[in-house]
Amino acid sequence: MDITEILSSKFTEFDIGTPLSKVAGAFENQELDAVVVTDGDEYRGIVSRRQLASSTNQPSAKVGSQVQHVPTVERTEDVREVARLMIGSDAKTLPVLDDDRVVGVVTGDAVLEAVRPFLDAATVDDAYTAKLVSATPETTIGKALNLLREAGIAHLPVVDGNEVAGMVSLYDVIEFTTRGGSKSQGGSSSGFGGRSGGGQNRGGFGAREGDADRMLDLPVRNLMSDAVATVERSAPLDEVVETMFEQEISSLVVTADDNDEPVGIITKTDVIEALTWERDDRNAVQVFGLDLLEGMTYDDVSALIESMASKYGEMSVIKASIELQEHKEQSRGVPLVLARIRLVTDRGYFTADGEGYGASHALRLAANAVERQLLKGKTYGQSKKQADTDEQARLYGWWLGG
Repeated sequence: MDITEILSSKFTEFDIGTPLSKVAGAFENQELDAVVVTDGDEYRGIVSRRQLASSTNQPSAKVGSQVQHVPTVERTEDVREVARLMIGSDAKTLPVLDDDRVVGVVTGDAVLEAVRPFLDAATVDDAYTAKLVSATPETTIGKALNLLREAGIAHLPVVDGNEVAGMVSLYDVIEFTTRGGSKSQGGSSSGFGGRSGGGQNRGGFGAREGDADRMLDLPVRNLMSDAVATVERSAPLDEVVETMFEQEISSLVVTADDNDEPVGIITKTDVIEALTWERDDRNAVQVFGLDLLEGMTYDDVSALIESMASKYGEMSVIKASIELQEHKEQSRGVPLVLARIRLVTDRGYFTADGEGYGASHALRLAANAVERQLLKGKTYGQSKKQADTDEQARLYGWWLGG
């Protein structure tokens, strides 16, 4: 199955010189996940809603300073490969190029919609994240913001005892803390996607004076949404996706089958990641852009990953995704390369970027960053269990069949 039928030719595009305040206004469209950034007719990258919401740049800054380099795909790219690229680059929107010109985008929602009929072969238990990063109703909004940013997540369940009391999103916090006080010069309406109780976006983009600090000290119960969708661990993934689309949400709190105790969370990203499972163990290390590596083979990259994991005690590598992307900038004829590593182990998962001249240099910088995280024990979440052979065969039967 390729993406010909699911790519969208409608996308929002900005030149690299556009002020961030104007780009922020585009995200008043709640369905927009990312915008395409170009330099004239040349594609430069994307800027996502979450990226911009987490930005501390002034609204007068240019969008070119926030460009995220993500993989590009062609119209005939396989859906499963697109899922891999989305997970490897931590992006839910990928540009579709034709002769180096952006002709559309493919989104995570489009991928999920396309594969939803086949997801009844897997359950929540196969894909959810068992480590639940959460807050209590008395957690301050400032602490909640730190939890969201440190964990790299956009939604934070609020748990009171053993019950789910609410949900707060990164966009809710950003909007709430920018409502009061006076606007900084150049501020403008942002609409980052937070859905306030009154259904209006009343904040502005950029730093605020006045009440911002006081707002950060308020308990999160003042901000959280009381409506929280939950799902049991035994539920099939197609029902999860259906609920997400019907309720226009991107995460559900996972509860035990025999009671309402929250045991984890499942997001759209988790479901997309389920599409990247391999049917066997031969490709635990995936490399995108292998042709850019000079003096290194696939086996060398695999050995590098295993070496990183082996330095820190008993740790098994479940999956590693390495993405290499070449930029046009060069130094003495050697191109600038971005290397991104996502390492999934039985003790958690780790992610880091490295940028250097030459792919091997960039890869080693990224590997050094991952090693520092391993040394500090800083994980970005608890690993999900690997699907067994029968589960993989059921899930991938439709791909294998044609």
